Amino acid sequence: MNGKKILFVSSELVPYLPENEVSLMSYETPRMVNSKGGQIRIFMPRYGNINERRHQLHEVIRLSGMNLVVNDMDMPLIIKVASIPKERIQVYFIDNDEYFKRKGTFTDAKGNLFPDNDERAIFFAKGVVETVKKLNWSPDIIHVHGWMASLLPLYLKKFYADEPLFDTSKIVLSVYGKSFEGELDPAMIDKIAFDGIAKESIASLEIPTYNNLLKIAVDNSDAVILAAEGIPEDLQDHISNLQKPVLPYVSLQEFEDAYANFYNTEVLK
Repeated sequence: MNGKKILFVSSELVPYLPENEVSLMSYETPRMVNSKGGQIRIFMPRYGNINERRHQLHEVIRLSGMNLVVNDMDMPLIIKVASIPKERIQVYFIDNDEYFKRKGTFTDAKGNLFPDNDERAIFFAKGVVETVKKLNWSPDIIHVHGWMASLLPLYLKKFYADEPLFDTSKIVLSVYGKSFEGELDPAMIDKIAFDGIAKESIASLEIPTYNNLLKIAVDNSDAVILAAEGIPEDLQDHISNLQKPVLPYVSLQEFEDAYANFYNTEVLK
């Protein structure tokens, strides 16, 4: 991985959020690349339940200040940054008071999905791309973890298709077990279509379930990693029917060599 530039974009990341499959692998994978001489950038949303003082987040004024359009609304983009001390890894946080100041991550105190989770996902995808453009940093690989980040492959392939910074970037999607029940806002497909993305290419989002959201992400990625053992069968079948590199599940104890080899021999070949 020496010298390779890898952009990691995740819904969740330890130590900023509690440990689960997504947050742990979103930490361990960049740590592995960093230890093997790769250059990394990590992005995640700045949820309101992240303790800014404890983790020493601070706003990056030169990167903040632009507005992103979500469903015909101008939403201010704030960029914050922090470091994971023992690894000397920097993390960029996509923030907006309207979407991320609340105390929950994906659900309210009663466990109900936030009604604007679809807009939060659109804002996050656009915010990552616009910030990387400001950094003028062209990644060899963009590795996506977690459903809140799952619109990024679609937006890179459709909305930002003519952006030269990502001309040669390969998108890798880690697929995890089902992480939310129910559906996002049924108007999600219209909000994405507002950005000029053809409804035919996102038809499955007429019913915006976890599986359908991940199917769209898989369709627009260059390679897939099965990052959990309990992948929903419907989603597993969809992945199996596509002609693109797939890395079967490997345990945390064995993932380092498997992921590095997959990057080098399948994704960057």
